Amino acid sequence: MADVGGAPYDSEPVLTGVAGEPYDTERILTVPNILSFIRLAGMPLFLWLLLVREADLWAVAVLAIGGATDWLDGYLARSWHQRSRLGQVLDPMADRLYILATLVGLAIREIVPWWLVVLLAARDLVMATTIWPALRRRGFASLPVHFLGKAATFALLYAFPLVLLGSGSGFWPELAKVIGWACVIWGAALYWWSGLLYLGQGAELVRRFPLEADSTRAIAESETKHR
Repeated sequence: MADVGGAPYDSEPVLTGVAGEPYDTERILTVPNILSFIRLAGMPLFLWLLLVREADLWAVAVLAIGGATDWLDGYLARSWHQRSRLGQVLDPMADRLYILATLVGLAIREIVPWWLVVLLAARDLVMATTIWPALRRRGFASLPVHFLGKAATFALLYAFPLVLLGSGSGFWPELAKVIGWACVIWGAALYWWSGLLYLGQGAELVRRFPLEADSTRAIAESETKHR
């Protein structure tokens, strides 16, 4: 296998996706994307098990599988070189929807308070009404995933099954409740912290990539000042 310019001759090129994030393929049907679609499909199943059947153990199993696929799709995307442009948008979207659906379901069952739903949903609402519209006008579909964001998602996805298991009585449910709520507190703090970091990243991109009208106005103002 010959080298050309320091790179393997038969290696696939690394493309650049949203906000400069590298990706390997334009394909939609990759294994990581399929896992993300499975995670999305698990939301209505979880809500049906939780709210209609009240089959808590099966609902916990669905949550656990969803949490496992969240880790697995990222691992496979990197190790199998299947990072895709769709995956850069689909994976964080699936995480947010999974967290929101789980929170609403648990709140309806009165397992978690509604203020927790508001607290976590407010973070995404702030981003959706401030930085996301400005980024989309500049052609960005998402931001590079930050480690704190993944840590927050990991903590919350593993907290909710424990909180659900902790809704029973006895030593083990009580232990699950304590550990679950500890993960909820850490996860909520990291979720907001990562949101503030994303706001900072988005603001920097907005500054670096002004819209054409903004750029023209800035040039005109600069020329006016120097006259």
